[in-house]
Amino acid sequence: MSAIKRILVTGGAGFLGSHLCERLVAAGHDVICLDNFFTSQKSNVSHLLGKPNFELIRHDITVPILLEVDEIYNLACPAAPGHYQYNPIKTMKTSVLGAIHVLGMAKRCRAKVLQASTSEVYGDPQVHPQPESYRGSVNPIGPRACYDEGKRAAETLFMDYHRSNGINIRIVRIFNTYGPRMHPYDGRVISNFIRQAIQGEDITIFGDGKQTRSFCYRDDLIDGFIRMMNGPDDFCGPVNLGNPGEFTIRELAEIVIELTGSKAKLVARPLPADDPTQRRPDIALATSRLGWQPTIALREGLQMTIDWFRSIDITEYRPPTPNY
Repeated sequence: MSAIKRILVTGGAGFLGSHLCERLVAAGHDVICLDNFFTSQKSNVSHLLGKPNFELIRHDITVPILLEVDEIYNLACPAAPGHYQYNPIKTMKTSVLGAIHVLGMAKRCRAKVLQASTSEVYGDPQVHPQPESYRGSVNPIGPRACYDEGKRAAETLFMDYHRSNGINIRIVRIFNTYGPRMHPYDGRVISNFIRQAIQGEDITIFGDGKQTRSFCYRDDLIDGFIRMMNGPDDFCGPVNLGNPGEFTIRELAEIVIELTGSKAKLVARPLPADDPTQRRPDIALATSRLGWQPTIALREGLQMTIDWFRSIDITEYRPPTPNY
C-alpha cells in the first residue's frame, strides 16, 4: 500500500466531494471533509462518520482555517447556475478567497493542492471541441460571470502561487458530470430531466434543445482527479476531464424519457443569457499524460443515476435556493 496521507477535501460533502472522500477513505488515507452545507447535505457522507480515518468539519472556506495536511482537493463552490447566481458575490468570494486560503495552507504545509476548475472557463466557445490551449469566450459582466470569472481567477492564483512560491499544484477543468448523489434540485439538466420524468411532470427544455453538452459519469471523473493528484510533478495542468461524447439537450431528454418509461412531453422555455451553445472536451492531454479516458457510456450512467433517484425520498432534499 502507498503511504497514508492526511488529505483535505473542501466541498467534501457535495456530489463529487463525497465520492472523492469515499474513495480516499477506502484507500486508507486520513480524510478531512470540509463543507458549509450550502448546496450539499450531511447524508452524503453520513456513512463515513463512523470511520476512524474520516473527519467532518462544518466551515466556510471564505474564512481562513488552520489545518495540517499533505494534500488538498479544492472542490468548494456552488456549481449549478441557479445556485451560483443566487448569491453571485459569495460565489466569487468562494472561488477567489477559497483559492487563496487553500494555497496559503499548501504553502505553509508544503502540501500538494488540486483545483477543481470548470469547462465554464471556456465560456460560449468559438473553438470546438475545446482544448486546454483555448483561452475562452467569456462575458465578464454577465449573470454567469461570478462563476466563470471566479474559476478563471482561481486558476490565475494557482499558477501564480506555483511560479512565485513553488507550490505543487494541479488544475483540472471539469466538464458536465452526473451520477448518484446529484442534488435533485441542483438545476442541472440531468437532475431536472430525471426528477421531472419520474414525478410525471413535463420536461423543460431551454431554447430549441439543439445546444450540445458532453456528460461524464462521476466515477470516471473521480478516477481523473486521483490520477492527476498522483501524476508526475512536472504536469500541473490545466487538464480537461470529461466525456467527449456529444449530445443535444433534446437527445438527452428523449433518452431519459425512454429509460424512465415516462410519458412526459417536452416544454420549451427561453434560453438563459450566455448559455453556451456547444460544449465538448478535447481530452487528448488527459489521455497522453494521465492515461485517463472515460469508460461509462451515457445510457449506462443515466440508468444508474435514475435507479438512485428512484431509491431516495426527494421530499428529504430541500432546494438550496428558490431558483432551482
